[in-house]
Amino acid sequence: MEEDISIIDTNTRIEKIKNFFIKNKKYLITILSLIILIIFAFFAYNEMQNKKNKNLAEKYNDIIINFESTDKSKFKKELVEIIYEKNKTYSPLALYFIIDNEIKSSNEEINEFFDVIINEIKLDKEIKNLITYKKGLFNSDFENENNLINILNPVINSNSVWKSHALYLMAEYFFDKNEKQKAKEFYNQILNFEKSNEKIVQETQKRLSRDFSE
Repeated sequence: MEEDISIIDTNTRIEKIKNFFIKNKKYLITILSLIILIIFAFFAYNEMQNKKNKNLAEKYNDIIINFESTDKSKFKKELVEIIYEKNKTYSPLALYFIIDNEIKSSNEEINEFFDVIINEIKLDKEIKNLITYKKGLFNSDFENENNLINILNPVINSNSVWKSHALYLMAEYFFDKNEKQKAKEFYNQILNFEKSNEKIVQETQKRLSRDFSE
């Protein structure tokens, strides 16, 4: 008797499952089709990105190989195009190449390129902090103290590994202007920050000992 009941229950469950699939056939086919479409789109997107990265790599490497210091301007257009591709790897490299090789650009242009990379590319946090620091370094030769601090504040107010670099840049900036009290405040922040770069700490201690001892 119990076996009969068990068989009936099993058959009932199978029938319910069968009826469910029959009743919801169109819905289930739609869901399955969407899943397949999403998977296909994912792989297609990855393939497209890989191809795009490969093309950018080839373009950037061609510039490096064929770069002529006697005619820098003809390479600028292609480097700017790479920057505006907003690629995590090659956009920053293109900007650094422009700066390092002194390819004619205004300060406003360079800052615009920095802003594109910092604000419009999804970068790892510490990579973004590094590029922000490099923007501050570039601007330290001509910007006033308020603008320079505003540039570096995202790094200075963080726990980034680049914080001590930004603090040291500001300290040296004020030291060069003979504003020793402001410089000392930034040097002291370096010594009080537990993640400060060891080499920067050593340079800070030398500076304080040599130029601030009474």
